[in-house]
Amino acid sequence: MTDRVHPTRSDPVVAAVSAGVGGPVGSRAGRHPWWTPVRVVLALAALAFALGMVQKSPCYEDTWSDGQQRYSQMCYSDLPYLYTGRGFVELAWPYDDDAEVRGRYEVMEYPVGISYVAYGTAWATHLLTGSPDLAERFTRPVSELFGDEEVQGEIRWFVVLSAVGLALATLLTAWFLAGVDRRRPWDAAMFAASPALALTALVNWDLLAVVFVAGAVWAWARGRPVLTGVLIGLGTATKLYPLFLLGAVLVVCVCDKRVRDFLVTTAAAAGAWLLANAPAYLSGPEEWKVFWTFNSERGPDLGSLWLVVAQATDTAIDASTVNTWSWLLFGAWCVGVFVLGVLAPKTPRLAQLGFLIVAGFLLVNKVYSPQYVLWLLPLAVLARPRWRDQLVWQGSEVLYFAAVWWYLGGYLAPGGGGDAGFYWLAILVRVAGELFLIALVVRDVLVPRHDPVRIDDAVVELGRTPARVGPS
Repeated sequence: MTDRVHPTRSDPVVAAVSAGVGGPVGSRAGRHPWWTPVRVVLALAALAFALGMVQKSPCYEDTWSDGQQRYSQMCYSDLPYLYTGRGFVELAWPYDDDAEVRGRYEVMEYPVGISYVAYGTAWATHLLTGSPDLAERFTRPVSELFGDEEVQGEIRWFVVLSAVGLALATLLTAWFLAGVDRRRPWDAAMFAASPALALTALVNWDLLAVVFVAGAVWAWARGRPVLTGVLIGLGTATKLYPLFLLGAVLVVCVCDKRVRDFLVTTAAAAGAWLLANAPAYLSGPEEWKVFWTFNSERGPDLGSLWLVVAQATDTAIDASTVNTWSWLLFGAWCVGVFVLGVLAPKTPRLAQLGFLIVAGFLLVNKVYSPQYVLWLLPLAVLARPRWRDQLVWQGSEVLYFAAVWWYLGGYLAPGGGGDAGFYWLAILVRVAGELFLIALVVRDVLVPRHDPVRIDDAVVELGRTPARVGPS
């Protein structure tokens, strides 16, 4: 495509790196017949995911049995522990209301989308490992199962099969991102080659929601509000945060006077969410409610500013206080994003608004797990597609990723006792990195001439290359 934006011409970091391989692409540069930008992006995503699997290999080799290695090697994952801890080892339906099942296993505390995938993966695991005798297993204490040799083999298969599904979600996410703007497929490379993606992809099932978010942005760019709504609804049934995209859609529709599109998108999202939740709710209403009660009962938790305040001031902040203030602050943040959007000189892009809303939620939330960076990643690379800014932000996330595991392993505790102040610093650095990216996106919305997408598109439309690639 002659009108495609080339990062070696438009992005200062890529332009500088390209000097070692011949410099920015020229107007007469040839194109490989097979290695299209999208295929390169998919290859980078596959490589990043594979590196993430290698990073988890120390824990995989001993089936996550070493309590310290999972922290010292930073290879922790929720997946192996939930296989036995939530009854998948006995193929227990996550929403089974049977008293004996519930007496043995806690209810799955995730939304239904993750529960369905985990349950299906457990079935595949049992089929591949010879369908173990579940009746015999039911007679044994749950505490014995994780260390059982046969179960350990199943756990490894469960993790591998889950990794295959998450890898497919990663590739599909990269494909969606590369297609949001046909002139900017290379923006997706910032997702595909992300160190944050490699490090956090296998911590939990968050990538299942990420692919729906990327798909929703792609569908909206294609002018398909019904599909956008369906994907938002399915994403919300997998993790709560995709719901916030409806706020971004609202702002765009208000600015462009497209109220009907907003109503159609919202109705489609509600319908998809209801259909996805119906099997779980109908089979176990009380079990289905656990996700909502579990989150409401949590106090200040890992990664949050609330935890820093509570620990630094030695103050006990109860769950109800955090719930009230976090939702009030998030509500005020959303009002601010709405005002920003409607006052902007040009209608902001959906990814910009979505990024700002989700970022605000994470900043004031009472828990900010290391893998939550994945929630922001696809929106961030579309909202501010510049390598320098992404590397600054993701650098703060990588620092936090290391700090949280070393904190949990006790490696950051001062020799003389007391709180791990370096962990608080890592949280603050992470927040500062996020605020840095937020500030740039807000500036781009208020002053569109700073928006990299608008700058690059204007250059392409004029059919020329900038005389000098400078910072933006």
